[in-house]
Amino acid sequence: MDRTEANSGTRDVAERLRFDVASLEAWMAGHVDGFAGPITVSQFKGGQSNPTYRLDTPPNRGMAGRSFVLRRKPPGKLLPGAHAVDREARVMSALGAQGFPVPRVHGLCEDDSVIGTPFFVMDMIDGRIIWEASFPGMTPADRAAHFDAMNATIAQLHGFDPEAIGLGDYGRATGFVERQVARWSKQYEGDVEAGRVPAMDWLTGWLRDNLPPDSGEARVVHGDYRCDNMIFAAKEPNVVAVLDWELSTLGDPAADFVYHLMMYRMPAGMFTGLDGLDFAALGIPSEEEYVAAYCRRTGRPSLPHIDYLMVFVMFRLAAICHGIRGRLARGSASSAHAEATAALTEPLAELAWAQTRRA
Repeated sequence: MDRTEANSGTRDVAERLRFDVASLEAWMAGHVDGFAGPITVSQFKGGQSNPTYRLDTPPNRGMAGRSFVLRRKPPGKLLPGAHAVDREARVMSALGAQGFPVPRVHGLCEDDSVIGTPFFVMDMIDGRIIWEASFPGMTPADRAAHFDAMNATIAQLHGFDPEAIGLGDYGRATGFVERQVARWSKQYEGDVEAGRVPAMDWLTGWLRDNLPPDSGEARVVHGDYRCDNMIFAAKEPNVVAVLDWELSTLGDPAADFVYHLMMYRMPAGMFTGLDGLDFAALGIPSEEEYVAAYCRRTGRPSLPHIDYLMVFVMFRLAAICHGIRGRLARGSASSAHAEATAALTEPLAELAWAQTRRA
């Protein structure tokens, strides 16, 4: 099963992730303008961390039915600081007010008595989610246009002044990479149920010992910017919504962009990897061309420390997969294909370790 088949569409809600639908309907009646139930609930197949649901309402008084998305903190034992749906709702609301492509957030509920855990409700956005970064089935020209749209959208995100859009306190302004190395090292080392991985142990030391100078630059960073965390217009190469803001904070935009750039150094077939494909034949810009386009859009002369940042972002992704392994052990994984993702911990860690030879 490929990533598109594994992640596309919805399924029946898993038994442990069900909730009181009537209670949710009562909450939505008070918080969503024009809401009229009843709602039909299904669970999106994709997503590893915060369970995400589709909510559909029937036609009412001559009006077409409406569709919403609910994103909640999962039930069960959780690691401290994880699954912060309140932060997701806040950053999406702030960015949406600036015209950045995110779904409209209708409301955040932090009252556990409604469905058992905190959640927020947002609009359902029509369009295409593309799970493979090779953008299969497209002409080279269309593929190039989709890459350009991704590049332009992350450059737009990094152009916002956090203070000016009400997010000046969304994270610390300095020391981003150092803090992230410490955070993900601690999360990896503290997740006892997930076990140990030799390459991860090596990387925690290498990353601490080779930290580059702090950039001193703070922007809103997405934290998981890749093609399958955005929605493209139905028939055009435009990004109409960026999704999954759980890892967002204030931080170094270069590190955020390099996480997106990681697709160029991961083998094709691993997550959204592209390495090994014929870029010219496919219409995909080279890594150097893609970096140059981002630098041109953000007014940068260059992107320093790419190779160190590449090791870091691969380590961080391996740590995320390691966390999914831990959630499997604790019985709190929300995705049907969590086992396959958790199994990528070692290959990603080893790939990250191989990148240290370039840094």
